Amino acid sequence: MFAALVAVLALVLAGCTNNESDEGSAGGAASSSKAVEATKVDSIAALVPEPIRQSGQLIVGVNVPYSPNEFKDPSGKIVGYDVDLMNAVAAVLGLKPEYKEADFDKIIPAIQQGTYNVGMSSFTDSKEREQQVDFVTYYNAGVQWAQQAGGNIDPNNACGKRVAVQSTTVEDTDEVPAKSKACTDAGKPAIEKVKFDSQDEATNALVLGKVDAMSADSPVTAYAIKRSDGKLEAAGGVFDSAPYGYPVQKGSSLTQALQQAVQHLIDNGQYKQIAENWGVEAGAIQKSVINGAVS
Repeated sequence: MFAALVAVLALVLAGCTNNESDEGSAGGAASSSKAVEATKVDSIAALVPEPIRQSGQLIVGVNVPYSPNEFKDPSGKIVGYDVDLMNAVAAVLGLKPEYKEADFDKIIPAIQQGTYNVGMSSFTDSKEREQQVDFVTYYNAGVQWAQQAGGNIDPNNACGKRVAVQSTTVEDTDEVPAKSKACTDAGKPAIEKVKFDSQDEATNALVLGKVDAMSADSPVTAYAIKRSDGKLEAAGGVFDSAPYGYPVQKGSSLTQALQQAVQHLIDNGQYKQIAENWGVEAGAIQKSVINGAVS
């Protein structure tokens, strides 16, 4: 029993590891040596609001961990796909990003208040959120469920099952509740949604068998499965694809600056390189837009 517990704990901790070089050599996440070196584009940098431009810093609100998009390496440094892309975007703008950790649901209010210049935490660009902030799209992700290996969970018929989600994500606020309502409307038991403050906690709950399944954004689920050493597998395919976006204070010219910076990186191929480094190229986009919500 002790050996089994050690094995489980080792797996749980593996979900918090970073992009070490051995992982990169095994075809997993990118090695830090693959960082893309973007350069300033004066015409785009000129769109940055004067106070931000003068400070030389881009204050970025982020919630971790949400591997492989944003999480901490063993030294405590925030790394991930989102981080590498934001580093490149900031370089195009002639700025240095400064990452500030916050609860996921506090980032958008902090942007509205001017505490952060931009949010970077795998935000789905939705019509509801666009009422609060503007968004610059940079990726396209869907929802995907995971289950323990050998499971038989159907996301469209998970009535009565315990499903882990990260609190305040789209899976928590929209997707799982809609599926649960379909269950109760059909006279079946509701889905028991189990909320966690972080995605790592949700994933670990599934690994330990405390829940029947988890629902998360497709790149996050794929990464969790890849890192689980065969303990987890997909439960169904990817559905409900929608854009990720950077939330920005409404009406700020920083929105145009960010959109043009992302598009510049798409056009010169560095965006694709960053996505490939992290193995998330399936959701790469060809055009960045402002307020591109589909629902």
